Amino acid sequence: MQTTLDIEKNKDTLPSKFADILGVKYTSTVSKEHKKGKGQFFTPTEISNFMGSIATEPNSRDISILDPGCGTAILTCSLIEKLIEFDLNSIQLVAYETDITLFPYTEQSLQHLKQWTKERGVKFSYTLLTSDFIEDMAKSMENHIETFDYIISNPPYFKLAKDDKRVKLLQNLVKGQPNIYSFFLAVSVNLLKNDGELIYIVPRSFASGQYFNSFRDYFFSNINLNFIHLFKSRSETFDRDNVLQETLILKGSKDNITEVIVSTSEGLKDIQEPIQKTFDVSDLIDLNSKAKILHLPTTEYEENVIHLFKSWNNKLIDFGIQISTGPVVSFRSREFLFDNYQNSTVFLAPLYWLHNVTKMKAEWPIFVSNKSQYINKTKVSKKMLTVNKNYVFLRRFSSKDDKSRLIASPYFSRFNDSDFIGIENKLNYIYRLDGELQENEAVGISAILNSKVFDTYFRTFNGNVNVSATEIRLMPFPTIEVIREVGNTLIEQNDFSQEKIDSIVNQWLEQNILANNE
Repeated sequence: MQTTLDIEKNKDTLPSKFADILGVKYTSTVSKEHKKGKGQFFTPTEISNFMGSIATEPNSRDISILDPGCGTAILTCSLIEKLIEFDLNSIQLVAYETDITLFPYTEQSLQHLKQWTKERGVKFSYTLLTSDFIEDMAKSMENHIETFDYIISNPPYFKLAKDDKRVKLLQNLVKGQPNIYSFFLAVSVNLLKNDGELIYIVPRSFASGQYFNSFRDYFFSNINLNFIHLFKSRSETFDRDNVLQETLILKGSKDNITEVIVSTSEGLKDIQEPIQKTFDVSDLIDLNSKAKILHLPTTEYEENVIHLFKSWNNKLIDFGIQISTGPVVSFRSREFLFDNYQNSTVFLAPLYWLHNVTKMKAEWPIFVSNKSQYINKTKVSKKMLTVNKNYVFLRRFSSKDDKSRLIASPYFSRFNDSDFIGIENKLNYIYRLDGELQENEAVGISAILNSKVFDTYFRTFNGNVNVSATEIRLMPFPTIEVIREVGNTLIEQNDFSQEKIDSIVNQWLEQNILANNE
C-alpha cells in the first residue's frame, strides 16, 4: 500500500526526527479510540534516542534487527543512528505493524532511513509485515529460532481476553487476564541470538503480581538484565498521549553478566543525565524463587529498606495469619444489598467497602451513592459473608494521587453486634487461621503496613495501584513479638497519626540507618 505523504524533509534530516514527525502527523488523523484499541503509544524522540544509545557494539559488521509493533519505526531509526558508528556493512530489518492506516507513514520512514544509510555506505534492507507478531512467532517458543542481533520495541499495551488466539498459543505463560506486552517480551527471548540484545520500553507492572508469575519465571530464566531505566514521573513518558503509566526501559541479553545498571530520571528533560548505580542481580531478583519479583530501588534509602526486609525470615503465614480478598462482588450481589436498615423481617449485616477504610480507621456506615452499607443474611448470601472477628482491612487499590500504596486499618468484632459482616471485593482482609487476631496484633499489623518503611519496600517492586493478597503473602515481616509490641505501644499512647506510626515502627525495627538517610 503506497501513499505519498506531503511531509517536509531533506536528505540530512535524521531518520528518528523524521519518524517522529510522521508519528505526530499520523496521530492527528486518527481518534483516541483508534489508538487505544490498537494499544498505540508513540515513542518520543528523547526516549527512542536514549534506547538506541544503550545498545552496545555489534559482534559483526552485518547485523539483523527486529522491531515488533514498529509504528513509524522511530526505535529502529534511533538504534541504527547509534550502530552506524561501528563501521557496519549491512543491516537487515524485520518490522511488524498491524495498523494498515499507519502503513504509508511507516513505509515513508523506512524509505528515508534506507536513503540515509546508503549515503553512509551501509546497505539497508527491510521486510515490513502486517501479520500478527505473536501468532507468527509463537512457534519460536518451542523451536528457538535465534535470528536477531537486536530486538527493540515499544509494544502495544492492552489486556487480552481469555479466549484470544494468542492467549491459547502461549497458555503456559498465562494466569488471569494477560497484557499483550508480556507476550512480546516472551516471544522475543527465543528470537534473540546468544550474543544479541533485547531493548524494550514497557509498563512496570510485570515486576510483581501473580498474573505475571509464569512470565517472570520464564523471562528471567532465559534473559539476564543488563540495564534498567526508571522514570520517577508517571505523566512525562508518554505525555503527548496523556498516559499515566509507570514505565521502564530494559536491556537484556543471554550472556552470564550478573551486574545490572539501574538508571533513573525524573522524566524526559533529564533523561540524558540520569543517576546510575550498579547492582548485583541477586540484589534485585531472587532467581531461586518461583515468583522472581523484581525490586527496583532508586535511592539509598530504598536500598537500605530492601536489605532490611531481606534480613527477616518470617511471612504472615508463619504466624498462622493469612490474607484473602473480600468475597462480596457487588455487581453479582445486588439483590442482597440494601441502602437502609430494615425491620426485623429482613436480617442485615454491615458491608465494608474500600471507602470505609482509611489509615488506622474502619468507619461504618458511610453512605455513598451505589455503595450499599448492608447485605442481607440468607442461606444463599451466607457463603459470601465473613464471621465477625478481629481483622485487618487493607485496600486492594490506591488512587494515583494517594501518598501511600498501602492503606490498612484494624477492625474489631466489637464494632458490630452482627454475627457476620460483608467485605467487598476491593478490600483484602487479614485474619488468624485458627482462632482470632489479638487486638494488639491487628493494630500492629495495620501500623506496620501503613508505615513509611513498608510502603517504600512495596513501591520498589509494585508498579501499579493494585495491592494483591499474593504480594502481601510473600512480603517478609518482623517477628510476631515486634508486631505485638508495636500494637501495644500505639494502643497505650492512643495516637495513630502517620508521624507516630513511623516513629514507633522505626524504633522497634531498630534501623537508625534508615532515619539517617531521610
